[in-house]
Amino acid sequence: MAGRRGTLGTIIKTWGSAPRPVGAMVAIRDDGQVSGSVSGGCVEDDLIDKVKSKAVAAKAPQLITYGVTNEEATRWGLPCGGTLQLVLEPLGEESRIAELLERIAGQQLVRRRLDMESGRATLEPGKWRDTLEFDGKLLSSVHGPRWRLLLIGAGQLTRYLAEMARMLDYHVVVIDPREEYADAWDLPNVALQRGMPDDLIRDMNLDGHSAVIALTHDPKLDDLALMEALKSAAFYVGAIGSKKNNDARRERLREFDLSADEIARLRGPVGLYIGSKTPPEIAVAILAEMTAVRHGVAKPDWAEKKESRFDPSACETAPAKA
Repeated sequence: MAGRRGTLGTIIKTWGSAPRPVGAMVAIRDDGQVSGSVSGGCVEDDLIDKVKSKAVAAKAPQLITYGVTNEEATRWGLPCGGTLQLVLEPLGEESRIAELLERIAGQQLVRRRLDMESGRATLEPGKWRDTLEFDGKLLSSVHGPRWRLLLIGAGQLTRYLAEMARMLDYHVVVIDPREEYADAWDLPNVALQRGMPDDLIRDMNLDGHSAVIALTHDPKLDDLALMEALKSAAFYVGAIGSKKNNDARRERLREFDLSADEIARLRGPVGLYIGSKTPPEIAVAILAEMTAVRHGVAKPDWAEKKESRFDPSACETAPAKA
């Protein structure tokens, strides 16, 4: 805030057709500058006026509600019957926002607890299953990457996937024991582990917030990783390569201790069919499919993979920097 007074707003409850979900946030500076959104416009305009005039949360956190009636919902630009409740808090040293941002930048998942009476905040390591909680006295919120993405192989496509996935709230880990790839890895804030994929995946206790994608084209690495990932609770398991190569991969996986249902979970060729040819386009296709799976959206007919699909990443044989 560069010495300016600031107020942070967090949606803690919604009713009806609220435009933003619980946990959405907005930061408002005392001169009216705003970052984030809790409604898409009208509510922010009112909050800006209230913050500038010190009419709300001037000294301590405060609970505020918008859109109790249909008339008020219309006034604040909310869908008919929509209602949202926010906690507004004045920011200061006791808010520990600078430390929170530093931890998030380091790919840490953080639980922040705000005492409504004192305005003091505490920080502690978060867990993947943590959710926002509010009991009127304490606001507990979760910040940082809520999803995990494990990428097997540190090639060029991995770089694009890792960078894009971080924007989508993933904590990204790259696994590659091959020295020629691992030694060239230098993407900031994306950890690389050099162990064998199956051992590392087994130790990570993958849950429903985890995804695994095999990208090396080396069966000794990809198949071992997939063998463990398909037995886990990961919501998405995929492998790069053509349909022919993935059919052969499924045949190899049948030789391991995997059931037919577990093998059927494998998504390969990975990603939606959108005509992608370059590594960045392939990364978009993969993350689009992962997003659809996360939200339970059925794959449209036009996105079905075509047998003749060209897989340019199959030509990737040496480490390259994005």
